[in-house]
Amino acid sequence: MSFTDEEIERYARHLVLREVGGPGQQKLKTASVLVVGAGGLGSPVALYLAAAGVGAIFLADPDVVDRSNLQRQVIYGEDDIGRPKAEAAADRLASLNPHIFVAGYNGAFDEATADELVQGVDLVLDGTDNFETRFAVNAACVRHGKPLISGAIGRWTGQVGVFGRRPCYRCLVPEIPPDAETCVAVGVVGALAGVMGSMMALEAIKLIAGAGQPLTGRLLIYDALAGETRTVKVAGDPDCPVCGP
Repeated sequence: MSFTDEEIERYARHLVLREVGGPGQQKLKTASVLVVGAGGLGSPVALYLAAAGVGAIFLADPDVVDRSNLQRQVIYGEDDIGRPKAEAAADRLASLNPHIFVAGYNGAFDEATADELVQGVDLVLDGTDNFETRFAVNAACVRHGKPLISGAIGRWTGQVGVFGRRPCYRCLVPEIPPDAETCVAVGVVGALAGVMGSMMALEAIKLIAGAGQPLTGRLLIYDALAGETRTVKVAGDPDCPVCGP
């Protein structure tokens, strides 16, 4: 696959990067990803994947843009308030990079839509804020053998992990925590969404281009207040309801 002069200029910093280069950029150009949740995490994820030249980006989100979103969901502007998030985000990505294909789905990711949304892409990034959707995304990824990059934020803390057939996300979170918090209830610092969403996009680029060591089977936890990170291994759960025997 060849690049146009405009693409060579656009991706110049990737093309001279040893771990990406021409072959890696070609992999990015032919890759397709699904971003579930076009909110605080999905915004930087989608922006950086579009800027990196990922060939096809699909966005799934049932919500509309609210003014309170603008504190952290940097893909939107004041003029987008009231618009469906998937639609507004798709328009923004198309204006950022005309060399890629972008499509938005203004609906929920659930059992009725999971297979259709997941089966045709190379990998999935989940930035949703409720465990029901996270579980549905994980189950679909395991079912179709798609890598899953999962992120979460709350207050001043964020986490990112990469999951495959095993361990899967349910090995880490087997059931919905009884004390689960939401950003609506406890708040979240806006810049944290940018940090963790960028990390998710970086893991996707590494997976697609075959660069470095992705966080497969590991969970990176970032404490923004302390300025510290730690990484823990995620073991496969023999009793996992999704990937277990």
